Amino acid sequence: MNDLRKVLGDISQLTSEIETHYPELYRFLDENPLTLPANNLPHVNKEDLKDYLESLKQLIKHHLETHKKNG
Repeated sequence: MNDLRKVLGDISQLTSEIETHYPELYRFLDENPLTLPANNLPHVNKEDLKDYLESLKQLIKHHLETHKKNG
């Protein structure tokens, strides 16, 4: 259970980071954490959440690789 909470915490933290630092990406997450229903959610297991977390990391990585700031 602690591992599941860690994954959920990591997802929450990364989603918040995307919303704050990469708002242009946030709209592509196709979700609004404030409007997700608390009941009748489909079954999601730990592996699904880990895959989602990895997809968020890849989204940021790809964005940074393709939109490098000129410095």
